[in-house]
Amino acid sequence: MPVGNLSISLYYSPVNMPYSGKFDGNIDIQRICSLLSVSYSKPIIAGKTLLFFDEIQACPNAINALRYFYEDFPELHLIAAGSLLEFALAELPSFGVGRIQSLFMYPLSFNEFVGALKNPFVLDYLQKHTTFEPIEPAVHSILVDYWRTFMLIGGMPETVSKWVAEKDYILCQQVNDNILTAYTDDFSKYKHRVSPVLLQKTLQSVALQSGSKFMYNRVVDGIDSYKVREALELLMMAGLIIPVTHSAGNGVPLGAETNEKFHKYLFLDNGLMLVALHANLAEFVLSDNTQIVCKGALAEVIAGLEIIKYMSPTSKHSLFYWQNFSKGTQSEVDYLIERNGQVIPIEVKAGTRGSMKSMYYFLQIKNLPYGIRTSLENFGELERVKILPLYALQKMLG
Repeated sequence: MPVGNLSISLYYSPVNMPYSGKFDGNIDIQRICSLLSVSYSKPIIAGKTLLFFDEIQACPNAINALRYFYEDFPELHLIAAGSLLEFALAELPSFGVGRIQSLFMYPLSFNEFVGALKNPFVLDYLQKHTTFEPIEPAVHSILVDYWRTFMLIGGMPETVSKWVAEKDYILCQQVNDNILTAYTDDFSKYKHRVSPVLLQKTLQSVALQSGSKFMYNRVVDGIDSYKVREALELLMMAGLIIPVTHSAGNGVPLGAETNEKFHKYLFLDNGLMLVALHANLAEFVLSDNTQIVCKGALAEVIAGLEIIKYMSPTSKHSLFYWQNFSKGTQSEVDYLIERNGQVIPIEVKAGTRGSMKSMYYFLQIKNLPYGIRTSLENFGELERVKILPLYALQKMLG
């Protein structure tokens, strides 16, 4: 299969052939390549072959071998991928520092989801509009329908592929259920660090507490908070949850004024989150949208995930929010981002209505020129507030 000037002639996965034996003993790259070449009856040719190690976390010796591929066979193109990979890396004494480039991957963004539906006209049309130019109502309606589907099934590639093929919410939910089960089954491999049961309960609690400050005492009654913190750290390391940290928001960088006592957490994917909440997608689809009790938290989670997905994949990024700690107040801004050296507050609404008292209060006390409201409304502007539809969140990062 040609990719530019590169011919992908080998795909190596533990599903197709076990890693065992290939990386045992002294690491000899030429020997390993010979074994792989014989196993697949395909030549490994530098400059023409892309060697892909999938689910590499299943073989720590293969992870250790990556640095030697770089040193002894630098002409060969090589990619390694794995789920819960950071768990495996934490068990290794070293990991090819300076020799391996990491890319952080996430489930599909909304734009990628629409791309999978093969309707390029909609995305091309969307790119031409701004807050000064609302989108045509008919196209807005199409994009809102796409968004609601994306809200329910999420962006896991296998799930999106199932939707494209079958257009069946129940089948998509079954795929998400299988994916989440596979993740949690892997927790048992790390029981010497944190109890698998505690990891599962902590992940479940992240889903239950979405949209609000995370409370340790809501995970398991009577458990020490430091054990919950350790579980959270492992889940963050594995990329299953993403922290949103409180920032004073007085200026950039936002990370310079954080309060580590206040965190929210985002589930890796909104479709998986709904599975963790035992949601029945059939009931969601058939019911009036206003009956979905977690729709506000769900919209906030998706908005945060979209912000992360449109950032550079070469490093892990941080998310921030703001809350007023003054006694007797409840002001809170869902997200703060940095643009052109300036703090931009973002408020997320699940529907087309909602107060913006917190937004205007933040703009006033921080003396900022504008904020962003994202909802199911069309493009528009109010006093000092730019309105972006939830389906157009990528525009705030442009």
